[in-house]
Amino acid sequence: MRFTFGKQDVRTIERARESLFMLTNGLGGYVSVSAGYSVPRCDQGLLVAAVKAPNERITMVHRMAEHLTIGQKKVWLSSQEFVGKTPVEDGYRHLAMFTFDNTPCWTYMVSGVRVRRRCTMGYGVNTSAVLYTIENQSGETVSFEAVPYMKFAPKEQALTRSKPLTYKNGEVTDGKYVLKIGSDAAVSAIPATWQTLAYPEDAKDGRPAKGMTGACCAVTKTVAPGETVEFSIVFSTTDAGVSARELLAGEEARKNALRASCGLTDPMAEELAIAADAFIAHRDSTNGKTILAGYPLFSDWGRDTMIALPGCTLSTGRFEDARSILRTFLAYEKDGLVPNLFPEGGCDPMYNTVDAALLLIDAVWQYHSRTGDMAFVEEAYPVMERIVDFYQKGTHHGIGMDTDGLIFAGEGLDQVTWMDVRVNDILPTPRHGKPVEINAYWYNALRIMAVFAEKTGRDGSAYEKLAEKVKASFIEKFYIADRGYLRDVISGTNADMQLRCNQIWAISMPFTMLSPAQERQVVDTVQRHLYTPCGLRTLSPEDPEYHPTYGGPMVERDMAYHQGTTWVFPMGAYYLAWLKTHGNTPEAAADVRDQLSALEPMLREGCVGQLPEILDGEFPTESKGCFAQAWSVGEMLRVFEAVQAIQNN
Repeated sequence: MRFTFGKQDVRTIERARESLFMLTNGLGGYVSVSAGYSVPRCDQGLLVAAVKAPNERITMVHRMAEHLTIGQKKVWLSSQEFVGKTPVEDGYRHLAMFTFDNTPCWTYMVSGVRVRRRCTMGYGVNTSAVLYTIENQSGETVSFEAVPYMKFAPKEQALTRSKPLTYKNGEVTDGKYVLKIGSDAAVSAIPATWQTLAYPEDAKDGRPAKGMTGACCAVTKTVAPGETVEFSIVFSTTDAGVSARELLAGEEARKNALRASCGLTDPMAEELAIAADAFIAHRDSTNGKTILAGYPLFSDWGRDTMIALPGCTLSTGRFEDARSILRTFLAYEKDGLVPNLFPEGGCDPMYNTVDAALLLIDAVWQYHSRTGDMAFVEEAYPVMERIVDFYQKGTHHGIGMDTDGLIFAGEGLDQVTWMDVRVNDILPTPRHGKPVEINAYWYNALRIMAVFAEKTGRDGSAYEKLAEKVKASFIEKFYIADRGYLRDVISGTNADMQLRCNQIWAISMPFTMLSPAQERQVVDTVQRHLYTPCGLRTLSPEDPEYHPTYGGPMVERDMAYHQGTTWVFPMGAYYLAWLKTHGNTPEAAADVRDQLSALEPMLREGCVGQLPEILDGEFPTESKGCFAQAWSVGEMLRVFEAVQAIQNN
């Protein structure tokens, strides 16, 4: 899909920063600036390098100040807001068009001079490039200057003071990090210059509203009247001598190949398959693949990985990546749990999640369903067996099985479901007890183990027997017939009766417990109270604890995070459940595909070509949280896959 933004979309500097793009390198590194070619966030840049994949990410090049001199007239191409003064870089005013189609492209028209700028990033390397074409029909000599501004600090760190910067022989260093710069234009040292940037997009969420960035070199090019020139600037932690043109062509070819091989025919699904690629990265500590939860804020987490994996890898035919990720988690299983956070810098993994291990079993099922790979099932079976065994007898974080067969989880201040936010000693969404989706996952896992036992020549009768007990207890204790929905948790508190989106997974999993009539009733209730075209609300607006908006300082944000905020990823389960309760008919698939049209403007808003983490509950129109979220993309891919399968049959 080609996304086009014209002058109407960037008529003010505020509008020019509303949309942004992201390129990634398969290591966790990325390039991201706004449509106006500014950085309104601390964690954006023209080269955010993963110096240790995937989570040790350093902003090398934060931004680029660019201008033309046409005769005596100086014209900015870059845009930027600064602290304490009116923006002096107003390149958005001269921007004729910004497009994104695999890679970003800006076109400027100024007094007979046309400037075209493209960005790209190499795959598997911490290298980015900016390519320029300048056509000079002004009748005067044109001078171009680009000044790269560095940060040399963790992506989320807003600098509060300057540091020594030096440029020599194609390298910039602050004494710790080294950036290599290559160009077929002239590169020269300049006196160190520091700016204090405004971060208005961070300020909205209570993060640092400003930060410093410094420069010590400049790139210049002169264009004679009637001349057209092409040149580039390459930034790299290893080799700036690579061809920018080859980098660009390589990335175009790689993404087109991903689009062609994903097996999905809907243009929006193909775009999401490209989006999914951004999250699949190498992890140095395990020497395998992983899935980053979201850009620019999150690292790779077990729960998020297990939720995102089916859509991001299996729905797109990336079975080798799926095996690599699953093998990593199988290898790190401990006492029936899999890591929620992998080790960094010699630290031990953290296992504070109740859902990841159960979703691992489901992910193996999803993998087998698409590939028929019984050898991998045999490989995974002993670990899956241990998971079920430990969940029955009890393991860490208060996770275990009660006498009714249902799973309880959580103790103290540990939040072990996906609604895991904690504000000091406050748990905004306390779900200690028996959470509804965990028990849906538990039943699903038991049924999967029974099938796998039979397929591998083992006795699965114990799994079948326990599954029947779980089913009876679940229907008796979770289903509220007169209200038409499921309890969110069984804890003996007011939280039990709250109407939340977690119940939707009790209908969407491969193996479920409710009758068709009960499932339809739950889906209808969720639709009435929680559905928005952009995602599901986490709490009914009728609940006294409902928060309609998300934003402000961290405490305010966290208190709203799961208390009504709209999340995109549960929409995947909702649509799968909706298809199921409407018979998985071609008519139902056509209806869902029509509803999915609401995603297209979402792909254009915020990070172009991506889906965000969250939006407001009351008026979900603006991306919030991570501007690109793996499980949002993955779950929507599963829906497109399901719709296509129904229509093909």
